[in-house]
Amino acid sequence: MICTACPRECGIDREHIKGSCGVKAESRITRAALHMWEEPCISGTRGSGTIFFSGCNLQCVFCQNAAISRDGDLGVAVTEQGLADTMLHLESLGAHNINLVTPVPHYNVIASAIVLAKDKGLSIPIVYNTNAYEKAESLKMFDGLVDIYLPDLKYVSPKLSSMFSGASDYFEYASSAIDEMYRQCGNICLDADGIANRGVLIRHLILPCCVDEARRVMNYVVSRYTNKAYFSLMSQYYPCGRALEMKYINRKLTSRERNQAIEHAESLRLENVYLQGLTSADCAFTPNFDNYFQ
Repeated sequence: MICTACPRECGIDREHIKGSCGVKAESRITRAALHMWEEPCISGTRGSGTIFFSGCNLQCVFCQNAAISRDGDLGVAVTEQGLADTMLHLESLGAHNINLVTPVPHYNVIASAIVLAKDKGLSIPIVYNTNAYEKAESLKMFDGLVDIYLPDLKYVSPKLSSMFSGASDYFEYASSAIDEMYRQCGNICLDADGIANRGVLIRHLILPCCVDEARRVMNYVVSRYTNKAYFSLMSQYYPCGRALEMKYINRKLTSRERNQAIEHAESLRLENVYLQGLTSADCAFTPNFDNYFQ
């Protein structure tokens, strides 16, 4: 399994050695549970059936899920059939959707599992929850399988993406990947209860001292997808991991920074924007990865 699936193109045989994502060929689940802390159109009233995978191909210095993103050996090993059964179990608990978090290192297992789950009667939408640092051509395997894409658009600036995520080419790949997501699913469509059943919702986490970057991201979203694009402007940043030792991002967001970002969203007349309060910047909202299945 010589891996070139993501922009890292590490070329490692993941049957024997971990790729740059920290994952071997075997996929692992670190948590599968109903999750209430996504955007309202995703979590709804019953929760999103969220499945967290181990490993990550981006490795951001401020990752709030670093406990699982840095180590692909954590969690419970899962086969295609096991993952399909987990999806069906979450549906039986009342989940509005199946929410696949950090899917990039697990493409093949996920694609096969979705087919198996749908063959067994899975009827709720599949949400693909990603950092967006991936190849558009790799995403084509999910055309017709994924209903909702939930990508981050972390940066436009190569300098910041290199500094904080070790990927100077982040925007080049993320923008192309999000184009492919829109090609497949279009803008968000809501059902009668306000729950998303199809489409793309773009997220951006505002970083301290980086309001200008948030403006760049919003400018790009509006210029590319119009002001009707569904957009989530997140204020939940709190410093953890390596970010605690880094200048500029070793603190929480200020109310002034948050307000400046919101004012820009208003100036662009974004019609479908989700906002967070500063109280969301708390480790209490980070899932417990010690209890895999709930």
